[in-house]
Amino acid sequence: MTSSVREDHAHADQFEQRVNRRPLAIALGITATFLLIEVIGGLVTGSLALLADAAHMLTDVIALALALFAVWLAAKPPTARRSFGYLRAEVLAALVNAATLIAVSIYIFWEAFQRLSEPPEVESGLMLGVAVAGLAANAVSAWVLMRGGGHTENLNTRGAFLHVVGDMLGSVGAILAAVIMLLTGWYLADPILSAGIGLLIVWSSWRLLRESVEVLLETTPAAIDPVEVSAAMAEVEGVSGVHDLHIWTVTSGLIALSAHVDVDGSQPWHATLLALTELLREQFGIAHVTLQPEEADLLPELYRACSLDSAEGREACRVPLEPVGADVHAGHRH
Repeated sequence: MTSSVREDHAHADQFEQRVNRRPLAIALGITATFLLIEVIGGLVTGSLALLADAAHMLTDVIALALALFAVWLAAKPPTARRSFGYLRAEVLAALVNAATLIAVSIYIFWEAFQRLSEPPEVESGLMLGVAVAGLAANAVSAWVLMRGGGHTENLNTRGAFLHVVGDMLGSVGAILAAVIMLLTGWYLADPILSAGIGLLIVWSSWRLLRESVEVLLETTPAAIDPVEVSAAMAEVEGVSGVHDLHIWTVTSGLIALSAHVDVDGSQPWHATLLALTELLREQFGIAHVTLQPEEADLLPELYRACSLDSAEGREACRVPLEPVGADVHAGHRH
């Protein structure tokens, strides 16, 4: 009863190879080097803005390292128990990144609040030099990642790229704070601009967190309207309706669909299946589909009632299972 159309292993290999590790590795090396420079500079100068920028750069290092690890893990082949393999490792990496960013931003807000009442003196000249060097490092890292191209289609790489771009703006904030303190001696500029960097981190991390959670919850991708998909499928000859339609992102760039298709018997199922798969690929960019044909009149009520589209249908789908070893225990009782 179930027909499934899947991409072959060559397609899967091409998908995994689309994520170029080299730009991530280069950006990681650059970012890690200047992280050490910024931490030392922030401690020597006493600049919170510089330390805040270093904290943001630390999240960049974590993001890039996680991105590299996730790319490696996602390339591992699937198994019988993990039929999708480790493709969602990148999504989990993005989720960890987002949580780390939020924790760092909370710390920055707290430190900035503490310094508002008694802003310490800062060696603005050295702070300016280190911040400019950090900006240059971030700019090079962002350029390397942008040249790699993965930031446009891969959630994991895009998360790392957004970290670096956000840190570029953080470096600009540190530079502005240093210039203001050099020209005016107004040391409040340091905690105020630090809080601004914290807000920047929250903004980038919230977006990353939201997108990661949506993938993990198997939400329909934002670019696809499930109502439109269902209506288009129902227009195919031989189809009288569609239900239990599910569209989700397995990992960035890989969308899957499953549905129950009500057929009227006017066309052979293989012809209807071919028309549906071509429609879904060409019109909606969905290549991995699993479609189940159903003729309602031929199905027992038990099967017709089972559906994930309603609470009643979900309840009808529940099948009570005997606990593992229940027969053994029962035998011992006898």
